[in-house]
Amino acid sequence: MADRRVEDNAVSGQLQNDHRIADFDPPQKPKTNKFATACAILACTTSILLGYDIGVMSGANIFIQNDLKLSDTEISVLAGTLNIYSLIGSALAGRTSDWIGRRYTVVLSGVIFFVGALLMGLAPGYAFLMFGRFVAGIGVGYGLMIAPVYTVEISPTLSRGFLTSFPEVFVNLGILLGYVSNYAFSKLPTNLGWRYMLGVGALPAVVLAVGVLAMPESPRWLVMQGRLGDAKRVLDKTSTSKEEAQLRLDDIKEAAGIPMHLNDDVVPVTKQSHGEGVWRQLILHPTPAVLHILIAALGIHFFQQVTGIDSVVLYSPRIFAKAGITSYEHTLLATVAVGFIKTIFIFIATFLLDRVGRRALLLTSMGGMILSLACLGAALTIVDNHDGTIPWAVALCITMVLFNVAFFSIGLGPITWVYSSEIFPLKLRAQGVSLGVAVNRVISGIISMTFLSLYKAITIGGAFFLYAGIGVLAWVFFYTMLPETQGRTLEEMEVLFGKYHKWRQANAMLKSKKVDHGDGDENKGQVN
Repeated sequence: MADRRVEDNAVSGQLQNDHRIADFDPPQKPKTNKFATACAILACTTSILLGYDIGVMSGANIFIQNDLKLSDTEISVLAGTLNIYSLIGSALAGRTSDWIGRRYTVVLSGVIFFVGALLMGLAPGYAFLMFGRFVAGIGVGYGLMIAPVYTVEISPTLSRGFLTSFPEVFVNLGILLGYVSNYAFSKLPTNLGWRYMLGVGALPAVVLAVGVLAMPESPRWLVMQGRLGDAKRVLDKTSTSKEEAQLRLDDIKEAAGIPMHLNDDVVPVTKQSHGEGVWRQLILHPTPAVLHILIAALGIHFFQQVTGIDSVVLYSPRIFAKAGITSYEHTLLATVAVGFIKTIFIFIATFLLDRVGRRALLLTSMGGMILSLACLGAALTIVDNHDGTIPWAVALCITMVLFNVAFFSIGLGPITWVYSSEIFPLKLRAQGVSLGVAVNRVISGIISMTFLSLYKAITIGGAFFLYAGIGVLAWVFFYTMLPETQGRTLEEMEVLFGKYHKWRQANAMLKSKKVDHGDGDENKGQVN
């Protein structure tokens, strides 16, 4: 809750008197509800749209440049502006999802992107192509915001990290499909190849529009509308037991400000059930906990992009060409390898998030990225300062690109979306996540549009040394500002924030509460 202040001397007593979902979670491996998993997969189909666009543009921009006779500046603008346009979608998505619901916002995202993909595929020239990217960008913005919000709100506590990492999984799957599309259509005439590459992106939107019919509405949104009966039915389907479903409902009712004695199918709610007054609580007069949450969420989105992952993914063909791979076909194949590695490691990350924890994966991921970026910068600098091809330097460049995307995908990539969508209080979640998406897309757009100019100004090796230096700052930020959220319910998050470096004390209190309410001594020591 945005206005709930948790005092240090009151935390322990309150937690000991309130039962939570964690009391009924099994001490063994977290169970994954199949229905919740299916819902998360359908909702995260929207993330394929962004991933496909990133992947396909890495190769399509070369065809577009040759066909439409565009300059490097025009190509940079074309590649990066979708991220800027997506700001419109992400800005509107928070209020839209509070008004019409999470489910129909997912549908809206797919419809908008479908129209944009068709416009891009049919574009006769640069101006029309830019208009198509404007429409597609709005759809991407909606999808980036709503997929993690819906998924985190429908997921049981102990499998939340696994399910909420799905948006990043599907982004990576989309990138891989974009790379494969580049290679598949590269044999077509130049004026047709890039149009097929971009137009095929409409297919996931069609799948999404059909599949969403099987998705229920978010139980937390239903509670905010006073529809307790509908919320209970959804929770029964997405929980591992009836008891857990009831406990989840009680926690959500408390967070939404609904008295516990109200149990009718439809109950009265406050006027602020469609997002009114949220910006005041989030920006103008935040509590210490909400301020910490906001800094953490915006910070992790900022550093995810400013460390240069879009430069590596979007311009990987140019990086490989700069390293000395002269064959265009070999360059595209190397790019497909990037997409494949990225996808494999994101799948590995989904199974580690609820077992290893967010912080350990995030810090390890960032450390690996720093090392790989520094080595890539060194290898490219060596290649730049020597005539002819240096085989070992070429191999090092390819290896470090693969290492970089692997380390990104096992931590920073998925955790950014998991973490930022789970830490906001219920009433602030939609708009809070939309702010994070806005920061993410602005920085992504800036990085995408400036990379070519940056490496011409400070050399391509210098660009990656710069990203590595920023990575060091990111590691320090993550270590000092981000508490561990593994195993905590969404309604417990505010207890961890607002104390900054003292977050471990609050986490220890939550763990003590779990042990105190365990079903006997056998549960002690099984605290996550």
